[in-house]
Order: sequence, then C-alpha cells, then structure tokens
Amino acid sequence: QVQLVESGGGLVQAGDSLRLSCQVLRRFLSNYRIGWFRQAPGKEREFVAGITRTGTNIAYADSVKGRFTISRDSARNTVHLQMNSLKPEDTAVYYCAADQQLRAIPARTLKEYDYWGQGTQVTVSS
Repeated sequence: QVQLVESGGGLVQAGDSLRLSCQVLRRFLSNYRIGWFRQAPGKEREFVAGITRTGTNIAYADSVKGRFTISRDSARNTVHLQMNSLKPEDTAVYYCAADQQLRAIPARTLKEYDYWGQGTQVTVSS
C-alpha cells in the first residue's frame, strides 16, 4: 500500500517562504493524482493545490493562487508545494493526499482521495 510522508513545515514570519515535500513510498508517483490540503485549528480541512498524474493540469485554491506552486519530481517520487509570501492565515497542518483515478483534472475534494499523509505543521507569525 502506498505511504505518503510530508516534510518541510516549520515556524516562519509573514512574508517568508517554505517548501513542503510529499514523498510517495512503495508505489510510483506516476500512478497518482496528488493534492495538498490544510487544516487550521477549529476549521475544516480545505483544498490547497492539486496536480494530475502527468503534471499537465494543476489547480489552486483562490486563497493561495499566485503565492503557492505545486510541482512533481518524478526522479525523487516527490511532490513539492512551494509557498511564498506566507501570511498568518496560512498557519495550519498541511497534508498531502493521493488518488489513483485516471482523470485529466486535479481532485479538489477530500472524498476523492484514498491515501493521506500524517501532516506537517506550518506556523506563520505576524
């Protein structure tokens, strides 16, 4: 069974950058659509960004568009989330998720994903 391992979280100041990584273990990255979600305290888990199997199509939440970039590194079986111009409202636990469906568009909803990582904390101070 596939395993997802997130890394790269931390404590930063507003305006700083972070790069999160989601490593796919035991299976090839090319078998999955990958998404990033986040969950702030007291709030529901929300979609951040998603990428298709080939990397051809990408989607972002409006709140991160223009600041975050999702990308695939097939050689390392890893998906990255580059986060620039971070804001205090970006503070959350960030999760990556994998979905095996062969679809041409990224998955945006929680129910579309079959596998989840444990999450990595991102804290942005003002």
